Amino acid sequence: MSPLKAGDKAPQFSLPDQDGETISLPDFKGQRVLVYFYPKAMTPGCTVQACGLRDSIDKLKDANVEVLGISTDAPEKLSRFVEKEMLNFTLLSDIDHQVAEQFGVWGKKQFMGKTYDGMHRISFLINPQGNIEHVFDKFKTSEHHQVVLDYLKQHSS
Repeated sequence: MSPLKAGDKAPQFSLPDQDGETISLPDFKGQRVLVYFYPKAMTPGCTVQACGLRDSIDKLKDANVEVLGISTDAPEKLSRFVEKEMLNFTLLSDIDHQVAEQFGVWGKKQFMGKTYDGMHRISFLINPQGNIEHVFDKFKTSEHHQVVLDYLKQHSS
C-alpha cells in the first residue's frame, strides 16, 4: 500500500452518497476538499472521528473546505450513520474500494492477530486546483479534526 503524496494529482472520482446521489470530486473545483477515508460507519473510532468533523464544520467551511467521508459501507448504512450522529457533511460509498485503491489507502491490515485487506484511516486535503495539498495519516480519531484545523490555520490560502 502506498498512499498518494502531497503534490500528486487527486484521482477524479464519482461515488454515491448517503442518499444514493452521485457526487464527483470535480463538483468541488475551486474549493479545498478534505477527503477522509475511514474503515466502517458506526464503529467507535469512526464515530468519534466523524463527530469531531461535525462539530468543526463551521471552522472548516470558514477555511473554504468541504468534507467528504469515504468508506466501503453501502449508502443505506451511511444514511443511518448520518441520521444517528446528525452529521452535516457528505459520506460516500466506495463498496468495491476502487477509489480507496486509487488513493492508495486500501491494503493489508492487522487486527487481533489476523491479517486482512481493508481501508486505512488516511485523509487527503485537496487544493482548489485538484492536487493533493496535504496528507493526514498520523492522528488519533479523537484529534483528527484538530490536526486538520491546525494545518489549515498554518496554511490559510
